[in-house]
This record gives sequence, structure tokens and C-alpha cells, in this order.
Amino acid sequence: MKGQQEAQEEQLVPPYKPTVIVKDVAKEKDPLDKDKPLGESKLAVLRQELMVFLGNSGVLGSGMVVSMPAVTLNQLHDETQPFWLNKDESSWFASIQNMACPLGGLLVSYFLDRIGRKYTILLTNLIGLIGWILLVTSFMHDNRDMIYYQMLLGRAFGGIMIGMFVSPVGVYSAEISLPRIRGRLILGTSLGLASGILLMYCLGYFIRHNIVLIFAISCGYQLMATLLVFPMPESPSWLLTKGREERARTSLRYFRGLPKKEADYVPEFEAELAHMKEVADASMSTAASESLSQMIHRPEVYKPVLMMTTFFGFQQACGVVVIIVYAVQIAQQAGVTIDPVLVAVMLGVARIITTFFMSGIFEKWGRKPSGIFSATGMGFCMLLLAAGSWFPQSVGMIHWLPVLCIVAHIVFSTMGMLTLPFFMISEVFPQRARGSASGIAVFFGMILAFVMLKIYPNMEAALGTANLFAFYAGISFLAAAFIGVFVPETRGRTLEELEERWQTGKFSRRLTVNNLKDVELHEVFLKK
Repeated sequence: MKGQQEAQEEQLVPPYKPTVIVKDVAKEKDPLDKDKPLGESKLAVLRQELMVFLGNSGVLGSGMVVSMPAVTLNQLHDETQPFWLNKDESSWFASIQNMACPLGGLLVSYFLDRIGRKYTILLTNLIGLIGWILLVTSFMHDNRDMIYYQMLLGRAFGGIMIGMFVSPVGVYSAEISLPRIRGRLILGTSLGLASGILLMYCLGYFIRHNIVLIFAISCGYQLMATLLVFPMPESPSWLLTKGREERARTSLRYFRGLPKKEADYVPEFEAELAHMKEVADASMSTAASESLSQMIHRPEVYKPVLMMTTFFGFQQACGVVVIIVYAVQIAQQAGVTIDPVLVAVMLGVARIITTFFMSGIFEKWGRKPSGIFSATGMGFCMLLLAAGSWFPQSVGMIHWLPVLCIVAHIVFSTMGMLTLPFFMISEVFPQRARGSASGIAVFFGMILAFVMLKIYPNMEAALGTANLFAFYAGISFLAAAFIGVFVPETRGRTLEELEERWQTGKFSRRLTVNNLKDVELHEVFLKK
């Protein structure tokens, strides 16, 4: 009987949950923080946000790479300039970054688990810096072909950077934070990308006829972003998987707002560190006995890989990235009567403003409803753009409609289809396979991104502008259905609960312990 009772108690004891501090040091805290879990105190949140900001400074450079063709292709098409590109060459210039993105996805899957989150971010910044250096020095040649091929090589290095930046900062953010604030920290990657896109659009608006100066400013920024990585502590979760317990302890103390010197015993901190070590030990024992090919057969690995790969596929096929890269050209084709570069700036402003609110939207609505709403809204925007060409004497007479539809499309995409795949890639994979699995999903998603960007001019010529917009609308509606059926809701779930969901097909309903006092009461209840 005693053995059965102990077994029942063991089953009822919940996994680690953040708890309220009950220690003498709590008296030294801000009174406003006294009822908050350790990792959600003002100092802890400030430290987490600062380090995520430093990591995402390089993501901003990726956004500049993505949107650069939109503001440079007009000048590069000018046949009166000493150097210009024909239609085929410009399509390669615009799309080669996405051909290189899958390589970035493979590289990040290799390095993320081997050299750590911090040094993967540093390496990614260095690769991006090489790309900008190649671009800014390309016009030093007299040979036209040398200029063109060096520009393509610089764009390719930028594409590798984009492919690598999809997951490491998000993974880092997820591992240093608690579930309640994880959402807004992970969203920093989308905010960095949106900021980079806006910055490049602004450079293109104010510096229209000097792409070398645009390249130089971008190169200077990327150098600064590279230097900002050095102060970042490594993720404590990764350090524990490598057996570096003292460094992990120091890192976690920093992210939980505790002083470097351990003057007091903090029960909550010790409980979290012990829980993280258990997870890390389990990951290490599994990783030691399994290769990647064996792990990929596990449901908690292959299911989220398939889901995220398909999600990325829908993201690219519905024209999200095409509109970013070809923003100026699409605005012209849609019949916009104002300065198309100004329209691109408006798109950048709309995207970054929407991104600021996405953390609250994701936490209030959840991931799944946000994604469905986003894809549906995008579909209707594309249908209205198509209707303007189909019915020029009625819908086409509304001159402000194209601008409204394009800006609204950007707002809707930012509310889900553009941001959610990058957001969720840091949540859905188990720790032992997080680097490799996220790299695989990014690899296939970026391949489709390259295909969509490369064939966009051909699709536009074959289908016509209106029918191409209708095609994007159809894909958007299919994406909404996919999200509704296959994408899980991750709001408020721990990373361990999400892993269990892939194994069993549902979330377990366990007793949630909110603080140490509840633990004591629960133990008293069990003894009775």
C-alpha cells in the first residue's frame, strides 16, 4: 500500500513551474516585483530584453539584405548608367540571396548545437559583414562581368546570413525566458527584420542614385551589429547540455536578475536550475545514443519538422517575401499614382508598427487565431488588387485602393504569416534536436522562397498582374485552412509540454503549482 501511495504521489507531483521567491533576499527587491516569479522581475526582464536586442541587431541587417533590391533595381535598370542589369540579370540579383538561404539553414543546424547560440549568432553576423564588404567594393573593378559576379557573391553571403538568422536568436530567447514573457522576446526577431526592411526603404528614398553609399552605410551597420554580440552570455540550457554547469549557473543568475556573487540561497533559482539540468541530462543521454537520422523518426521531431516546413512553404507561396523584395515594382504594376518608393517606405512603417503590437496580439488571441486571421486578410487584399485590373471601369477607378490593399496586405502578413513561422520555430522542437530540426525546416522553406522570387517575373509575364494576385489570394486561403487544422496553439505552454504534445497528440492536464506555498499545501494534502 505504501508503495502504491508513493507511486500515486509521484504521478501527481507536477513538473517545474516558475514560483514566487520566498527568501530573505526578496526583501531587497522592488515592491512591485514581490509577487512575480524570479525570471519576471524588473531587473531580470530588462537583462533578457537587452541581450535579445543585441542578438537581434544583426537580424536588422538581414532585413536590409531582403529589401535591398526594391530600392536599387530601378537604378540598376537605367541603361544610361555606366553599369546596368538586364531583366534576367536583375532577377538573379534579386533572388540569389534566397538560393543561398537554404545553405544558411543547413549551417545553422550544424553550428547551433555545436558551438552554441551566442557564437552561432556571431558567425552569422560575420558572414553578413563579408557580404556587405563584397557589395561595397564591387564597383572598384573596371570589368563589368567582375562587378556583376562580385555583387552576386555579396548577395549570396547575405542570403546565407538570412538563412542562419531565422532561428538562433529565437532559440536563445526561448531558452533564457519564462513562458509568460517568451512570446515578446521571440518576437524581437520579427521586429529586427521589419526594422531592417524599413531602414533600407528609407535609404532608398533619400539616396536614390548612389547605391554604393547605400552599400557602405549597410556595411558600417553590420560591423556594429557584429561587435554587439560579444557582451551576450551563452544560453544556460545549451551550457548544461555541454556539461558546463558553473558557466550555466552564472548565466542563469544573470538572466534571473540575481547578483553575480551567491550571497544567499534562492530556492526558486535552485529549483529552476535543477529542472534545467534534468532536461539537459535527458537530452544528452538521448543525443549520445541517437544520430540525427534516428531522432528524425521520433514523433516529437518529425511532426514539428513537417508542420514547420509546410508552414514556411505557405509563407513563401502566398507572396509575402515577393512583395517585400519587389515592393516598388509591384506598386507600379498595381497602378499606384504616388511615388512607388514612398509606398515602399509606407509598407516598412506599417510593418514595424504592426510588429510592435504582435506580442500582445499573440498572447491575447493565441498563435492559431492570429495566423488564420492573417492569411484570410491577405487573401482578400490580393483579390481586391486583382479586381482593380479585372474591372478597370469600376473597381479600377478607385485610385487609392491599390495603396490601401498593399499596405493592408503588409499589416495582415505581419499579424501572422510573415512572423508566426519564425516565432514558432523556437517553440515547437525538443531541445536535443532544436538546432538541427529548425535548420531542416528553414532549408526547405528557403528553397521555395528562392523559387518564388526567381520565377516572379516569369509568372507575372505569363499570368498577368491581376491573375498573379489572384493566385496569391488562393494560396493565402489555403494557408488559413492549414493553420486551422495542423498548427498547434503554443501560447502559455512550456517547451517540455509542447514536446509531449507531439508525442501523445494532446497536451496533458497536470496540476499547476504557482508558488512554493502551494507546493507545501499540496504535500500536506498528499500526506493526509
